[in-house]
Amino acid sequence: MTIAVPPENSSLTNVPSPRTSLIFFVLALGAFAIGTAEFTAMSLVPLIARELQVTVPQAGHAIVAYAMGVGIGAPLIAVLSARLSHKKTLIGLTALYMVGNGLTAFVPSYGYLLICRFVSGLPHGAYFGIAGIIASSLVPPSRRTQAVSRVVLGLTVATVAGVPLASIIGSALGWRWSFGLIAALALITTVLVSVVVPTDPSRPHANAMAQLRGLKNRQVWLTLGISAVGFGGIFCVYTYLTAIMQEVLHASSTMIAIMLAVFGAGMTTGTVVCAWAADRKMMLTMGGILLVNASALAGFAGSAHNVWELMPVVFMIGCGGGLGTVIQSRLLEVAVGAEAMAAALNQSAFNLSNAVGPALGGLAIAAGFGWTSVGWVGSGLAFGGFMIWLLTLGDIKAKQQRPI
Repeated sequence: MTIAVPPENSSLTNVPSPRTSLIFFVLALGAFAIGTAEFTAMSLVPLIARELQVTVPQAGHAIVAYAMGVGIGAPLIAVLSARLSHKKTLIGLTALYMVGNGLTAFVPSYGYLLICRFVSGLPHGAYFGIAGIIASSLVPPSRRTQAVSRVVLGLTVATVAGVPLASIIGSALGWRWSFGLIAALALITTVLVSVVVPTDPSRPHANAMAQLRGLKNRQVWLTLGISAVGFGGIFCVYTYLTAIMQEVLHASSTMIAIMLAVFGAGMTTGTVVCAWAADRKMMLTMGGILLVNASALAGFAGSAHNVWELMPVVFMIGCGGGLGTVIQSRLLEVAVGAEAMAAALNQSAFNLSNAVGPALGGLAIAAGFGWTSVGWVGSGLAFGGFMIWLLTLGDIKAKQQRPI
């Protein structure tokens, strides 16, 4: 007997609590696999370069290829899957992720590597969009953000546990084994989704135009703007954190690993706390996160010369990752009729910030402002996100005062 998932933004009240917890676990497991793959690939670039006989920058293009797959796949899959049930779409996405990472483990050359990483990126954004919709349908509207956060927790836990484990396996057995492990996780997720996630009906009357019409709301684009700009500060610092600890602090590999784990712990904490706060005061929480993150990033430069001073700052920067869950929940609220598309586009915005933040940080370093200047660049980006938040707030107030 299958249990039907109701339309977006409604609560699935006939699912028993133990079953609901299991569904959340399965959805988070998929996020864990995706997070492990995305962040581990960055640490494996030197090993890939050595085996495929290319330069490290060339091997780094595999990261770019993955990001391109995310940016293209998120909106495209949202449109193509508009009439399909969420469960069938989710099974297809996890299966595609399994195939992409499985093939990566066997690529014979650099060219095939880029193709496989691009394919692996295609389901990334759409997965979080669909998984977020399913998660939010399992709870009352007052707990929507916390439901989405339980999915995103899989990604944040990956930064603490999955990435170190996959990196160790890659260093000990070869980078191909890391991608093989990720493919195995994706396979397990595919099987569990087919068994555990409730079956929802297809939507034969849905179409791409309906999804596009739902994007006319300016609140959707302002919220996506906060994601694209505000998140850039976190990536600006995280990308260069290892290099800064090596060049400025001359830290050991063990201390670097601890600091990365501190960042992951901050992101996990931020995801939980910010989701709880957002279910009470959505917009206030979003603005608060941006201001706190801008302050933490501004303090990065001054604390980067002492590991014990740097640790709490890095933790607070990681906490800023809780913004992602809040934005995803906000999009589900304002993108009426286009929830899947908006949620998928958020992943495109997220990956845009992943590209812009490190690029601007790299320019600051190359210009001679020093390694720690990335903190100031990141703070500027977070504050830029806050300015867009102010525009968003102004737009909300203008609509409330507009005569009907």
